[in-house]
Amino acid sequence: MQRQARSPRRAAVLAAAILAVGLSVSAPATGATAATPAAPDSSPARTAGSPPASVPAAAPAAADGWTGTWSVSPQSGGPSYNRQTLRQIVHTGIGGTSARLRISNAFGSAPLTVADVHVALSTSGPSVNTGTDRTVTFGGQTSLTVPAGGSAVSDQVAFTVPALSDVAVSLYLPQPTGSATYHQQGTRTNYLASGDVSASATLSGASTTGSYSFLTNLDVQNPAAQGAVVTLGASITDGVASAQDSNRRWPDDLARRLAAGGRTVGVLNQGISGNKLLSDGAGQSALARFDRDVLGQPGVRWVVLSDDPINDLGSGSPPTGAQLISGIQQLISRAHQAGLSFLCSTLTPFQGSGGWTQAGENARAAINAFVRGSGSGCDGLIDQDTATHDPANPARYLPAYDAGDHLHPNEAGLQAIADAVNLSYFGPPGQPVGDWIALRAHANGKFVTAPNSGASALIAASASADTAAQFDELDQGNGLIALRAHANGMLVTAENAGAGPLIANRTAVGLWETFQLIRNPDHSVSLKAQANGKYVTAENAGAASLIANRDAIGPWEEFDLAAP
Repeated sequence: MQRQARSPRRAAVLAAAILAVGLSVSAPATGATAATPAAPDSSPARTAGSPPASVPAAAPAAADGWTGTWSVSPQSGGPSYNRQTLRQIVHTGIGGTSARLRISNAFGSAPLTVADVHVALSTSGPSVNTGTDRTVTFGGQTSLTVPAGGSAVSDQVAFTVPALSDVAVSLYLPQPTGSATYHQQGTRTNYLASGDVSASATLSGASTTGSYSFLTNLDVQNPAAQGAVVTLGASITDGVASAQDSNRRWPDDLARRLAAGGRTVGVLNQGISGNKLLSDGAGQSALARFDRDVLGQPGVRWVVLSDDPINDLGSGSPPTGAQLISGIQQLISRAHQAGLSFLCSTLTPFQGSGGWTQAGENARAAINAFVRGSGSGCDGLIDQDTATHDPANPARYLPAYDAGDHLHPNEAGLQAIADAVNLSYFGPPGQPVGDWIALRAHANGKFVTAPNSGASALIAASASADTAAQFDELDQGNGLIALRAHANGMLVTAENAGAGPLIANRTAVGLWETFQLIRNPDHSVSLKAQANGKYVTAENAGAASLIANRDAIGPWEEFDLAAP
């Protein structure tokens, strides 16, 4: 179901903007468009369908060239910090030529002081590539104080952000913070160390956390960006049941699909595990946080309403289908007033879970019928229900997609949700991020392949450029590329800092996954691994696996570049 796209209407969004050149701090204020302190998560639940409480909208950046590439939704109730460094790893969607950060104190009870903020490419664990490290300033200063209820946007940072990569953001907290504004379900290993060690290459003896604190956004400047899509939802969107550090939430899967399809669209995950559409609880309700978490996102053009209503239906006194449909209609209207396209989702099955009731199932059926109907007002439909349910028992997940609790899909189910998104909703593709290429080794005239569906090391052994020999060339800027194997969709790495053979087994671009593409005088190409500065060779005249262990280019280090 695809409907005519709406023309952008930005007046409502821009009217709420509080954005200045350099440092931008939103603070508590009065008035219809002022940023006001958000109510804490523990506030009493409202009656289903009642108007939402006021929530501050973060300053949008639709007209200033910034597009979000990563985000999380802030919540109350995080841990406290004092004289400690947080190093948090974020996974990008689109790349860019420069970056900026947003620090949130939305749920703080006192001013928050942050100092010595750094951004760098992540390598592994708490380690970073120090050659990429940049200091982040706020209004030209290396420290800032964010008022309770407010947020701050950094200055522009001259930092090349690769697409589909891991970026480390380090910040020092020199004073007691009180309970942090945080995002609980990070599904990511982040690091905490004593003292100010933001600029360190690694954090020795660091403790770990699975949440994000204070950091809510990484934005980029990219002239090819087509805008950002916000995925608004609960635990299914937040990535529950996906593996830690795997970047296999369905919005991550969607980001990879968009990139492979030639669309430079930021995917901003605003899922909160346990979140509801109508009432507060695990985070503020979708109705209450819509202005901040959707309309306030940089470059937003589309919003997907995903799985929030499932938690309403699984509560002790669930609202009716009609009440939930009314809430959805409110969000559709607010999105359209701001010039956004609203993509509705059907609700996935949940029979067999602890919160399932027949009344909830009836309401789910009513909501799904509404969003599938021609009069819903939705600008498109993502049929998560059809993508994941068991055809023989539509109230339950297909067993292959069930994480085991009958409420959450596993990684295969999350991929099925991402695959159900019609990419044409986001406009025609531009120049693809990486048209596939193949590499034919001069050593033996064979194409480099990722054998055994990518499970084995790369080797020059194929007589043709079949699927296993095809790779996406991902431009990382400054003559650097990454290679994504069609055999398994994974990135090629110079394993063990180049001491091991090349193999396609990574989900994010870091130092080991980055190569300098060198064009030789005979029109062949060579690859220089950034992991160790060595050239990639087709070892033993192509009879052995590719490995980066040569100091000079000879025939074994030369490859012909083939493309479709």
